[in-house]
Amino acid sequence: MLIRILLLLFAFNFLFLSCSKKEELVYETSKKKNPYEIYKEAYQAFNKRDYFFAAKKFSDAELNFERVEFAAKSALMNGFSLYAINFYDESLESLNRYLTQYPADENNEYAHYLIAVIYYEQITDEKRDLDPILKAKEKIEFFLEKFPNNDYSTDLKFKKDLIVNQLAAKEMYVGRYYVSVKKWIPAINRFKKVVEQYEKTIFVEEALHRLVEIYYHIGAESEAKSYAAILGYNYNSSDWFKQSYKIINKDYKIKKKKSPKDENLSFLKRIIKKIN
Repeated sequence: MLIRILLLLFAFNFLFLSCSKKEELVYETSKKKNPYEIYKEAYQAFNKRDYFFAAKKFSDAELNFERVEFAAKSALMNGFSLYAINFYDESLESLNRYLTQYPADENNEYAHYLIAVIYYEQITDEKRDLDPILKAKEKIEFFLEKFPNNDYSTDLKFKKDLIVNQLAAKEMYVGRYYVSVKKWIPAINRFKKVVEQYEKTIFVEEALHRLVEIYYHIGAESEAKSYAAILGYNYNSSDWFKQSYKIINKDYKIKKKKSPKDENLSFLKRIIKKIN
């Protein structure tokens, strides 16, 4: 029993001394790092495309800079470095923190632009999640409204047009699915949305044709003819109009388009006739 008590006392003293030593290490004053040296090291790594190491060093530099403008620049470079290695979530977190912490910094326009680009680059296709498309659209519209004459506006205007096409593609994809399972009303609503909200996209012709197709199928011939008339008035030379016209006029025959190869052969044959 006495031995057990002595062992417990020994263990207690050992743990107490260990904790005391650890506390001394934790609270020991560390030498302040030179932020300019850290930033230089980060920038060198950045130029060598060692973006992961650069991000870590830029973060370290920010913590050590006393001048706000240099700390802000370090924070922005940290966000860009994370973006460069496709750490999108971490980059967004870093950039949003930068905007919150340094709202008056001269480079905050670029941070807003980069956030819009990150959302845009996460767009995959119309079959996937709609959230990145909507976030990208929202951020781009915010940027164009706040910085209309900025150097980055031209690029974002182009990206916005592509996003609108992507949203229209999403509606078409869902609409086609509803057609495949014979859910006519949801399909009609999707195709109408494309016609009404995305009339400048490449999908409006097909959307009009699908409406002709569905309305004729369910026996609403007047609505079918109405959409066929719109399609014919605006796109009377398109293949979608020809298909819609055939639905309403059964005797109409769609002429088969010659393939590029057939056209080339015809051209070559004409040349051969001239030679002979």
